[in-house]
Order: sequence, then C-alpha cells, then structure tokens
Amino acid sequence: MKSNLPLTFILITVVIDAMGIGLIMPVMPELIQEVEGRDLAMAAVWGGVLTTIFAAMQFLFGPTIGSLSDRCGRRPVLLWSLVFMAFDYVLMAVAGTIWLLVIGRLIGGITAATQSTASAYVADISTPEQKAVNFGRIGAAFGIGFVFGPMLGGVLAEFGTRAPFWAAAILAGTNAIFGYFVLPETVTDKIRRKFEWRRANPLGAFKSIGSLPGLKRLMLIQFVYTIAFFVYPGVWAYFGVARFDWGPGMIGLSLGIFGIGIAVVQGLLMRPILDRIGERKAVILGLSIDILAFGVLGFITSGWLALALIPLTALGSIAGPALQGIMSRTASDDQQGELQGLVASIAAVATIIAPLLVTQTFYYFTSDTAPVYMPGAPFLVSAFLTVGCVLLFVQTPRPTRIRTY
Repeated sequence: MKSNLPLTFILITVVIDAMGIGLIMPVMPELIQEVEGRDLAMAAVWGGVLTTIFAAMQFLFGPTIGSLSDRCGRRPVLLWSLVFMAFDYVLMAVAGTIWLLVIGRLIGGITAATQSTASAYVADISTPEQKAVNFGRIGAAFGIGFVFGPMLGGVLAEFGTRAPFWAAAILAGTNAIFGYFVLPETVTDKIRRKFEWRRANPLGAFKSIGSLPGLKRLMLIQFVYTIAFFVYPGVWAYFGVARFDWGPGMIGLSLGIFGIGIAVVQGLLMRPILDRIGERKAVILGLSIDILAFGVLGFITSGWLALALIPLTALGSIAGPALQGIMSRTASDDQQGELQGLVASIAAVATIIAPLLVTQTFYYFTSDTAPVYMPGAPFLVSAFLTVGCVLLFVQTPRPTRIRTY
C-alpha cells in the first residue's frame, strides 16, 4: 500500500489541475465576445490565437522545464508551476482587454509543466511494463478532473464569466499547498542528470531523444494525432453553440460526460485492453475508433446523438497512453524528464497549429460568407489526419529499450 502513495499523490494533483483547466472552457466563447464585442465566429478565431500563444510558450520552455526536473527534481517544478498557474488565472479573471488575456496565456504557457512533469514522475516510479497502464491512469485522472471542472464551470458561469477563473486560481493555489505537504521527491542521485542548455531546448532535446531507435516516427505520429484530437478542446464549445444552440451549462455537462468516459476507459479498461491486445494493437484500435467518431461528428445535427456518441469517442482515448508507453519504454531512466518535456513540446507545436487550423475551419464554414454551413467541418479534417497516423504507425518498427547505467 505504501508504494502506491506517490502515484496516488500525483493523480490527485492531475485531477485538481484538470479541474482548473476545465472550469474555464464553458465560458471562453462568452468571455471573448464580452471583451472584444465580436460575434461567435470571430470569438472562435481569437480563442484559437490565445491557445496558439499558450502552446508556443509550452514548445519553447517544455524541454527546459523537463530537463530542470531531471536535475532539480519533480517536486519543485510541480509546485512552482502551480503557483504561477494560480497567478495566471487571477490575471485572466481581472482582464478587461484581449491583450491582458494574451499576457495571461504567455505566462500560463511558460509555467504549465504539470502534465509533462507528472508523466516523468510516473515514469520514475513505474516498471517498464507498468508505464502504459500508469500513463492511462494519468489520463483517467485528467478525465475525472474534466468531469467536475466543466460542469462546475457551467454552474459558476451563472455568476458571471469571471467566476470560473477565480475558482481555477483557488484550485491551483490549494493544489500547490497540498503538494508541498504530501508530494515526495522521486529524482535521486542515481538518476539525476546534469542540466545542459544544449539539450534544454526543443531542437537540442529532439536531437538527443530523437536519436533513440524508432522514436522519430513515433513522435511524428504523436504530433499529427495531437493536432487531430485537439478538435475537441479547440472547437467543442463553439461547435455546441453553432450546431445545437447549447449554453455554457450544456457545454459544461457534455464535457463532463466526456471526462467520465475517458476516466472509465483509461482508469478501468486500459489494463485489460493492454493485457489482451498489447500496446501496438491498442494504438491502432484507438486511432480507428477516433476516425469513426470524427466522421460522425462532422455531419451530426442532433445534440442528444452527440451525447450518446461520447462512449465511443472516449474509447478512442486508449491510443494516447499506449503510444506514450511505447515511447517511454524506449528511453533510459535518466532521460524520462527530458523525454516527457520533448513530448510536451511536440504536443505544444501541434497545439500551435491545431487551434488555428480547427478554428479557421470552423470560421470558414460558419461565417456569413461560408460556402456551405457546416460547423462539423473541423472534425472531418481530424478524421483525415488520423487516417495518416494509422498509415504511419503500421509501418513503424518496434523500438528497443536503451538503458543507461
């Protein structure tokens, strides 16, 4: 029982972090319209810009923070990230112009290392065989946070568009205090790695980690898949308004149901699925399910049918942890922070491209000048990209584990 406590601590950290993120999603369309005085289509464009700024900062600073966690430890990186995250939410809560929101996303992107550092932490305490399952538990914890976050955000939206940001700030600050007292350090002198600036940047980290056999193509798949999957956080709120005329409460409820689905799949079904079919087949199965779900959402017109489709879309989430498990088992123990930082940077680059791609597609097919009104068009783009991921993955050789002693 005692050996499971560190994993329990980090999963609670991820749950609370996800709640903070999910809280603000239902109000973003209204907040941007309130600040800018524009229509929904233009609010979606600005939403994409803010997300791209956030992702650009993650790309630039992700490997640096990951390498710092390899040198200084996971604990201080996690705690300081949460402190600055709380400050970021406070800034966005009082922002009266779009430019203050931009500054908030700059700060938030630099310090949002919780997810990648949490993944490195889990890698530290997991055997190679446990990693995919434990990465699935991180995904499940994130899903649980999304169950409560968006639903609570929808409720708090009744008190104004700023209320969820104050709640997110309180959650992040409380989480930092909680972590200070209960989160043990996992980086020991045995696996501590010297900090080197030549590796603590996206290009240097890619050169170092990318030299491991089989990882380059896996990282390319991770990159394209992240772009495709971003259609959910990128346009779901705007899609719900445009296609189903949902308000913040219904958007929050739908995201909460999606979070429940991911939590069940990655928390309860991930291990039996991996035991039965293995990591590689799990990746292919998850990607195939995503293609089907994206295709249906591209043309769907019933909000209740969209809700009924959520269990299928959630089942597709097995692809991410399985792919991450394959990559993590390839890197050595003293490279886990660097690897997870690089994975975060790859995801960040994808997230720089993804919001612009999906929101511009949404704008093109929902604006007054749209050739045909089709709010689901971004999902069709994601389906096409995911087909490419499957084709790449089936041609990828099995990577081999390289250890450092």
